[in-house]
Amino acid sequence: MSFDGHIQNGVVVFDEPITVPDGTAVRVEMIAPARKTLAERFKNVIGAGVDLPADLAKNHDHYLHGTPKQ
Repeated sequence: MSFDGHIQNGVVVFDEPITVPDGTAVRVEMIAPARKTLAERFKNVIGAGVDLPADLAKNHDHYLHGTPKQ
């Protein structure tokens, strides 16, 4: 038997009312971990670069490691 729900304030909340006797052993399995998008994880650095070379994307190895430009 399985029930759908979500976590709210650190407590499992079921989507539909259920009736299960107190003391029933259960297993909670996370089906979709809460993950931040790349934009959410890097929001503090997005757009932070100023006065960068116009060809930085193409020649980043040149600017970082000194390899020949492409």
